[in-house]
Amino acid sequence: MIEAYTELHRRGHVHSIEAWDGDTLVGGLYGVTAGGVFTGESMFHHVTDVSRLCVLHLIAHLQARGSTWIDIQQLTPHFARLGAREIPRAEFLERLAAEQQAGRTLFP
Repeated sequence: MIEAYTELHRRGHVHSIEAWDGDTLVGGLYGVTAGGVFTGESMFHHVTDVSRLCVLHLIAHLQARGSTWIDIQQLTPHFARLGAREIPRAEFLERLAAEQQAGRTLFP
């Protein structure tokens, strides 16, 4: 997994948003962009609300890169406040197919 994520990161598909307090990692998240969609893999914090700030930074970063939506995998109150909502699997697959048809390849 480390080698796979390292290669995907080298290609610009893995994004890690980190928050540091000096030399101490206090929160962050990471995930993979594929076909215009960011899929979150993990999020953590050691300081209250730090991961939330990382999410806001991630949203701005992904928008600048042309990403159109985020697969958060689990709806939390925080993501709901940001406008996230659950969608049926069929809709998820339709959206993913639309991204691919729009010319966004999974891993160019």
